[in-house]
Amino acid sequence: MRILGLDVGDKRIGIAISDPMGWTAQGIETLKRQSKEKDLARLVELIHTYEVDTIVCGLPRNMNGTYGPKAEETRRFGDKLQEHFQIPLIYWDERLTTVSAQKTLLQGDVSRAKRKEVVDKIAAVFILQNYLDARAKS
Repeated sequence: MRILGLDVGDKRIGIAISDPMGWTAQGIETLKRQSKEKDLARLVELIHTYEVDTIVCGLPRNMNGTYGPKAEETRRFGDKLQEHFQIPLIYWDERLTTVSAQKTLLQGDVSRAKRKEVVDKIAAVFILQNYLDARAKS
């Protein structure tokens, strides 16, 4: 079984998946948000295709650790996922993951247009990999 990592945004959802052993995270895609129904339908496909048993959803926090309006939106989305899929959903601190993803893409000399297409997917990889690393240490 695998773990699905999500970086949920207003316009896009970055999606990553763990390897079957739960050691590494790989980016799958950046889902351009259309509607809740279409977004959920695509996630259903991915969950079945990869035999996902857990979802890790990045939770935006302010730098001082507090939660703002984006965190509440993410929690509402996560609640819908849990209702729909009936599998465990874990929220994971996503502070600075998009910044790290941007830096990684800049270091790789990825064009601005291409960065916009993949930054959310790379952020989902960072979220999921951070979770996997923390789980391995415990």
